[in-house]
Amino acid sequence: MSNRSISQPAANTYSVVDLVAAALEGRIRIPEFQRPLRWQWEDVRRLFDSIVKGYPIGNLLLWKRLAPAAQLRLGGLRIEAKQFEEAWWVVDGQQRLISLANALSEEGAKDGRFSLAYDLRKQVFVHPNHGDEGHVVPLSTLFDLQRLIRWFTKDHPEASEILDEAAGVTRAIREYKIPAYLVDQDDEAVLRDIFDRMNNYGKRLSRAEVFSALHPGKGSSVEPFSHFQRIAESIHDERGFGIVDDDTVLRAVLARRGGDVTRDIRIEFSSERVRKVRDFGSETAEVSYREAELALSRAVAFLQEDAGVPHFAFLAYRYLLVVLTRFFAHFPEPTPRNRVLLRRWFWRAALIGPSPFSSSWTNAMGNLLNRIMANDETGSIQRLLNKPMDSVLRTPKLEGFRTNSAESRIVLSALWALKPRSLLTGQAYDRPQLTEAFQLDGTLADVAQRILRREPENHRNWAANRLLVLESELPESVSELLVVPPLDREGGERELFASHALDEELIKILAHGDTNAFLEARQQRIEQLVKDFIERMAETQLEDTPPLDSFDLDDEAEERDDALT
Repeated sequence: MSNRSISQPAANTYSVVDLVAAALEGRIRIPEFQRPLRWQWEDVRRLFDSIVKGYPIGNLLLWKRLAPAAQLRLGGLRIEAKQFEEAWWVVDGQQRLISLANALSEEGAKDGRFSLAYDLRKQVFVHPNHGDEGHVVPLSTLFDLQRLIRWFTKDHPEASEILDEAAGVTRAIREYKIPAYLVDQDDEAVLRDIFDRMNNYGKRLSRAEVFSALHPGKGSSVEPFSHFQRIAESIHDERGFGIVDDDTVLRAVLARRGGDVTRDIRIEFSSERVRKVRDFGSETAEVSYREAELALSRAVAFLQEDAGVPHFAFLAYRYLLVVLTRFFAHFPEPTPRNRVLLRRWFWRAALIGPSPFSSSWTNAMGNLLNRIMANDETGSIQRLLNKPMDSVLRTPKLEGFRTNSAESRIVLSALWALKPRSLLTGQAYDRPQLTEAFQLDGTLADVAQRILRREPENHRNWAANRLLVLESELPESVSELLVVPPLDREGGERELFASHALDEELIKILAHGDTNAFLEARQQRIEQLVKDFIERMAETQLEDTPPLDSFDLDDEAEERDDALT
């Protein structure tokens, strides 16, 4: 990073009119190191409420430099921008500027995040009404004087008594002044330093966002976008695994290059000395992102195809995905035997959790990451399987079922392994349907639906009352569909029941309304199902011998021959 100082930034004030005009003509640009747009409707409403009341909304920090002609995306706006010799690149104030430009323009206000109106009688900002009320004015109309006059004279002449109120709000918005500092500096490293320091002072960005800002790689995007979001979305598009959170992706990127993911991220690619102590140390940030994405994708494929974890929501502990990413970064195509052993390790680690590592998942992750060493595939696997992985594995609790707990996610993985069938069609669900179900709503609780809407007092939150259902809406309750099947459902009832850890006897109990007996009997069935699933995946009763090719059989044969001579 550059050590050169800069002259004090020029301090200016700009009216909202000037800033919106600059945004719409393409003068305002968003650097690639900015975080994605996060504000929602309520944030935008509060911004304009502050403006109308004359409250301060903070300063802007703008970087004055050349900007080429480009197609820009600012929130809901698409802008064909010409080249500007002195464009304003936003270092601080992105959320406010994009909100102003969108909410105050007719095109941008079509995006629901920026769609506001002003109730002139109640004197508050509201959602635009569907009706034609003469005292609720769209904000984009209120901002445009000519449109506002037409609104009163042609569309709502009966509202002339509140024209003065409207004019006052229009004036308050258009004439509102926002302080801004303009930095005139060609060295981008200086701006990154300013950005980093501002973030550290305010603690506003996540560690993943700071890393993405400090190490952008080459090239830029039309819209500010986190590298980690891009990686997560790319893997989701490829594998249908769901969106892995930014912090987990960051840890995966760091873990690929070294076992300590808590290290100082500012110097990750900064010097040859640092690079030499990293795995893949001489690579650039751009290469690191690309290779980490490949390793993470292999880890996800392993979870789905070998370990029986179909979706990110089923993953018991996120740090295990980080460990798998490091392994597949160094060993993209492990031997079949080591792949089996890796599956055993994963489930043993999921079942014991972080508690053997001082109850800290950070310590657990660091301990496991450091067992993986370059050019030693078999040794890495054997070290992963070492203590505490040989601890006695406990069956997850089936009471106190919560879809966001590690134990309950293990139970749901076991239920998914039964290849559950649709209660409507009788056909087996597949992974694409599971992915679609999460896209529709996004919560594991809705996928793991209750059989009984009202649970008996002493059987609340039992796993026995959960069933994997991927349809977003059912014509009847789950229990009714089990007892009285749809006429057009395909396949046999026995196969459908078995796919949900049920049988005809359990359905008869349910039909007779004996909910206590039903839940107790199914709880026993699920307990055995989970035990079988764990044993099949973790294989604790089998020897964890390494692949045969890891033994030097020639040397052993020579030793035997020497003993005979």
